[in-house]
Amino acid sequence: MPIISTSDYKMKQLILFVVAMVLTTACQQQKTAQQDFVRVKNGHFIRDGQPYYYVGTNFWYGAILGSEGQGGNRERLGHELDEMKRMGIDNLRVLVGSDGERGVKTKVEPTLQEAPGVYNDTILAGLDWLLQEMGRRDMVAVLYLNNSWEWSGGYGFYLEHAGAGKQPRPDEAGYPAFMEAMSKYATNEKAHQLFYDYVKFIISRTNRYTGVPYKDDPTIMSWQIGNEPRAFSKEALPAFEKWLSEASALIRSLDPNHLISVGSEGAWGCENDFESWERICSDKNVDYCNVHLWPYNWGWAKPDSLLENLPRACENTKEYIDRHLAICNKLNKPLVMEEFGYPRDGFKFSLDAPTNGRDGYYKYVFSLVADNAGQGGNFAGCNFWGWGGFAKPQHEQWQVGDDYTNDPAQEAQGLNSVFASDSTTLAIIHEQVNRIVKKQ
Repeated sequence: MPIISTSDYKMKQLILFVVAMVLTTACQQQKTAQQDFVRVKNGHFIRDGQPYYYVGTNFWYGAILGSEGQGGNRERLGHELDEMKRMGIDNLRVLVGSDGERGVKTKVEPTLQEAPGVYNDTILAGLDWLLQEMGRRDMVAVLYLNNSWEWSGGYGFYLEHAGAGKQPRPDEAGYPAFMEAMSKYATNEKAHQLFYDYVKFIISRTNRYTGVPYKDDPTIMSWQIGNEPRAFSKEALPAFEKWLSEASALIRSLDPNHLISVGSEGAWGCENDFESWERICSDKNVDYCNVHLWPYNWGWAKPDSLLENLPRACENTKEYIDRHLAICNKLNKPLVMEEFGYPRDGFKFSLDAPTNGRDGYYKYVFSLVADNAGQGGNFAGCNFWGWGGFAKPQHEQWQVGDDYTNDPAQEAQGLNSVFASDSTTLAIIHEQVNRIVKKQ
């Protein structure tokens, strides 16, 4: 029997390990190549050659949960993904990462982009891990890259680093002052360039766990320019539209495989100018349209009369959707209602508080999607806000070390999140998933 030295044995083991890793990556790439990207054809989503209608959710904290640093919890992430998949929720809208310094009250942390071009690699690893785990479960992600609101940095971060000075935060200066300051983003080309540098960095990455470049990964359904991008003033609308057009063109030049969306609230995010929203959606690089709906935030439902205001909220919702659907029919593009929510009864945040108002609102919105899909319409899907899952909120105001819910740090924890214990809401979601999926 030949004698193998320790060094030879270690070398052979290393070679076997490398070969195994190469084969694993090749298999993953082959599996990825066999999957289809979500496409748009004749005004409808197509996935794996079939019409794709869906009930999805918002899961903004997915990349943080997938990290091994502060806030990371891969065991919980796997548990959450399994539960969503079990319910038929296969479309998750996720924040790529937040921007700016840590330790700021009402802002998500840990941040990904600590300063322009300075990245927290643990969050990048978390995003890689999330996409790997979603791919294994045949789920798809809508990844948004910016935010007009302060809770993840966004506009304010880029304005500060473009030399516009310290930007106000609504919890300190109030929303009117905040929105006036953010209206300057639309015309600040230096801020735009900083954002474009970030876009180039993210889209050109390769997943460290799968070996698949982001632009080649069908687990990503869409790149989204931002979360609720707004002009914040009528005067800024032309520059705002120009920025969105430039951003979508840049994304298309970097990645010809994936869909592109704006992340808009609809006309509400365009200073109630439906023509502006139509011009934005008609851009050749924007593949489908988005709207958001917030009856409480928009004054359609009051904290002390949420149940009493439910009929009005539903009526206004139907009118808002119909006006946007008419534009989508004209443009022949799908419409997704990718944010909507309703507070717990009595405007209480405890997980024990009932959700009769929310359940009624969810059922109504899901029915709008299912009914339109059944008629072959352009209303293609929805992402409810949002998945709190197995989180156990510790404080009304989120603090470092608390579980992530889908209520960002500037909102009361439990305000709009759907938790694993919300049995009546989950039953409605599951019922409507079956209705909508069966339309395919």
